[in-house]
Amino acid sequence: MSENSSPPVPEVEIETTESDSSGAESKETNSSLPEKESSQEESFQAEEIPSADDPNSRVKKYDFDGAGFSLEEFDSLLGKYDYNFKPGDIVNGTVFALETKGAMIDIGAKTAAFMPMQEVSINRVEGLSDVLQPSEIRQFFIMSEENEDGQLSLSIRRIEYQRAWERVRQLQKEDATIYSEVFATNRGGALVRVEGLRGFIPGSHISTRKAKEELVAEYLPLKFLEVDEERNRLVLSHRRALVERKMNRLEVGEVVVGAVRGIKPYGAFIDIGGVSGLLHISEISHEHIETPHSVLNVNDQMKVMIIDLDAERGRISLSTKALEPEPGDMLTDPQKVFDKAEEMAAKYKEMLLEQAEEGDNPIASMEI
Repeated sequence: MSENSSPPVPEVEIETTESDSSGAESKETNSSLPEKESSQEESFQAEEIPSADDPNSRVKKYDFDGAGFSLEEFDSLLGKYDYNFKPGDIVNGTVFALETKGAMIDIGAKTAAFMPMQEVSINRVEGLSDVLQPSEIRQFFIMSEENEDGQLSLSIRRIEYQRAWERVRQLQKEDATIYSEVFATNRGGALVRVEGLRGFIPGSHISTRKAKEELVAEYLPLKFLEVDEERNRLVLSHRRALVERKMNRLEVGEVVVGAVRGIKPYGAFIDIGGVSGLLHISEISHEHIETPHSVLNVNDQMKVMIIDLDAERGRISLSTKALEPEPGDMLTDPQKVFDKAEEMAAKYKEMLLEQAEEGDNPIASMEI
């Protein structure tokens, strides 16, 4: 080998792989790859591996045109199912905080709603914990629009108020007798609470020997006289309830013992077993009487006969005239009238039966 000759090029070992058909197949060295294939590989790498500065390398935004609805329609769909709270609505809420002045309630709005202490109940309560507990779920009444902070005001009292009036209207329709505690009295009568609502018993409808002031904390049987939510008037009668109860054991023509509790120009009120009946001036005697005071005195014990029972108005009409053996006996000999009361009452009942058979009504209710 001459000095000027080039050194021999070392041979590159080529890995071989087994072929399905020919046994061994040589892989060409990188230097022996065809130019066409080499250029395709370089081209593929350039296209598929963009640089970081290439805007096309960022994630492409989705095209909503083929999604079935537009972005505007999507926003509209969200608004459709968004809560729209209005004053007067009743919603479910979860109590999550009890504070000094009220409670924070989650009703699904953007901001927690607030219920003031005075709106927690229709009844008087010492504290919020008497009515609410954290995490409790219940209904609330929306009182107002959102304030500047986006907060709604809630109430439980308004719901209880509405339901209380519904309940008392139903009780009045059923002509039910209820029991309620007297919590105060005034010149006009007594005050009670019915289903949380304040009710009034006029003095003329309180039938008891006690002074009104002594009725405080007592439970009285009551009937409804007036139920008017618009005017916020709930008027009840103790007398009607007692009369109805007494009427269940009384009948027209029956003789009862009573005491004179009050005298008016038109007649006397007689207490018969805890209820008052009216002995009208025209029913005291067959003889004309100028004034009941000329015949009767307060606290007089006497016998009277029932001549009418008016459960609807809570009135019992009485008579001593029908018990007189002779006209005018109540003026001259009242004791004779009382001694023969049962005998005269029996005759009176016979007269009623005879007139009933003839289709007559001998007794007409008397108006004051």
